[in-house]
Amino acid sequence: MEVKINNISNSLQEVEVVLGYDEITDEINEAYISEREKISMPGFRKGKVPINMLKKLYRDAIEYQASEKIATKKFWDIVDQNDLKPINTPQLTDINFEIDSKLSFKVRFEIIPKLQLKDYKDLTIEKPVFKTKEDEVDKEIDFLVKPYLKYESAEVVESSSFRITVTLQRLDENSIPIIGSRSENMLIDLSDERINPQIALNAKDKKVGDKFNFEFVDEHYHGTEKHREEFKYEAEITKIEKIIYPELTEEIIKKISGNKATTTEELRNYVRNNIEDYYQKQSEEIFTNNLLAAVVKNNDFEPPQGYVDAIHKRFVELEKQNAKRYNSKSFDEKVVSEYYKPRAIWNAKWQIILENLCEIENIKVEESDLQELAQKESESTGISVEKLLKFYKDSNRQNSLLEDKVIKFLKDNTKIKEVDPKAKNNELN
Repeated sequence: MEVKINNISNSLQEVEVVLGYDEITDEINEAYISEREKISMPGFRKGKVPINMLKKLYRDAIEYQASEKIATKKFWDIVDQNDLKPINTPQLTDINFEIDSKLSFKVRFEIIPKLQLKDYKDLTIEKPVFKTKEDEVDKEIDFLVKPYLKYESAEVVESSSFRITVTLQRLDENSIPIIGSRSENMLIDLSDERINPQIALNAKDKKVGDKFNFEFVDEHYHGTEKHREEFKYEAEITKIEKIIYPELTEEIIKKISGNKATTTEELRNYVRNNIEDYYQKQSEEIFTNNLLAAVVKNNDFEPPQGYVDAIHKRFVELEKQNAKRYNSKSFDEKVVSEYYKPRAIWNAKWQIILENLCEIENIKVEESDLQELAQKESESTGISVEKLLKFYKDSNRQNSLLEDKVIKFLKDNTKIKEVDPKAKNNELN
């Protein structure tokens, strides 16, 4: 067998192979045996036709058909033997089979291009530092006590600490009621920050039977086209209730904190710590994204299109599966496809940079890394270390561990610039 590996470009290789007929006779014979199982002839039961007769009648058809399968098998043998690393589906670009003589073929495939990486160490990257405010603690506690709220009938809407039941009537641009656009017994919590602010403002000082109007604009995209629709409503109040907040007894505090607190001060500390933990995770995630974005930008290049297409297809398929799982009726494959195009390009660039970084900095996942992770997860899950190790290898967990190691390496070699997110946002705007 003659094998020649051609580097067509930095990201494209071609394997050129020539095999003598005597080197593929075993595979040819297997093809005859396989085909014989499907063929019946007068005087012979199905699967019992002599091989010599098949060769006499169907040799060209059977051997030419087998030659492509043989080429595919031999190619993957060559990949293993030469540690080649195709990153997309290889394409058989040329095949020539001469019976009793030789089989020659060429296969092209994309590979991870070798990059001359620069500016990935000693970077200065911004990291937002979120500060927890006491009013955030108050709002979270208000949310936690919602199941324990009580409601007292009232005559007038005095503040946002009320809820109202209304009949809603949609109006046209001339404030004329639209037939068929009326909703009764709509419950509105005026303390909910998510409601249209006009509702709480216009409902203030109103009584049962009073009416008030409010408007809002809905803007959304359908594909790349932006849609804008104005809504006008008239609300008639049919019921008013004052929201009565419960006394924070030890019993309630224990329930809403999962037995983590017993006093008001302990509850505030518990809630504050949870908010701070959330902010720290958000801060770290933003910092990581900023760092990876900078590394990719500093080493920008054109990734192999086939690799991009494969990542893009995987993103879209995942969204399709999620839509099916959750029975989503609004799934639009065209919109999803467009959304993921730039993400697929960026991810292709990052994965290729990651591979190059691993080679340059000699970053790898050792067996001891998997063992350590398995030991840790075994203690928390009760699953044996052996089963976890097998799962890691079957599910390519090494890949995510490798990425974690690369990101840690980048972080360890980066200077952090802490910034106030509010001030930064004002600066950008």
